[in-house]
Amino acid sequence: MTRKLALLGSTLCLALSAGSAGADDLPVRKAGLWEMKLVTSGSPVPEMTMQHCTDETVDKEMSNNVSPMAKQICAKQEIKKTATGYVSDSECSVAGVSTTSHAEITGDFNSAYTVKTTSHAQGGVAGAAGRDNTTKLQAKWLGACKPEQKPGDIVMPGGFKMNVRDMDKLKALLPK
Repeated sequence: MTRKLALLGSTLCLALSAGSAGADDLPVRKAGLWEMKLVTSGSPVPEMTMQHCTDETVDKEMSNNVSPMAKQICAKQEIKKTATGYVSDSECSVAGVSTTSHAEITGDFNSAYTVKTTSHAQGGVAGAAGRDNTTKLQAKWLGACKPEQKPGDIVMPGGFKMNVRDMDKLKALLPK
């Protein structure tokens, strides 16, 4: 469970942030409602779909808030522009679980983008056997946010709703 939360936390941080520490920054996403489908191989919960209402201000705030949090838990976090998009490499540690990951990010950030991540986790309560995961996040722009939504709102499976501006709540999802 700890590994799943650590992986989910790091994947969400990468997927939701418009930029991060490193050589290059990801572009700001088009304002509006984004559907994000997260598919993880080898997980008891193989698929999760959420919606995120965003605007330029929220994406920039995510970059500014996620970057310091990533600096606390990641010894390495680099994003580089490539001919086809971006590549991100990171080495992070949360709750005794060390995770090394490589992500390939493609898309136009106006209508859709994809983040394909391979990671290796080591350590934690379950032991030091190590575990490899492959995660694919497919995001597509749906249009304007719903009338009851404000920028930053994320609707998770089961209707759980939070706002990314409440970073303390997001940090609380990660194990200590």
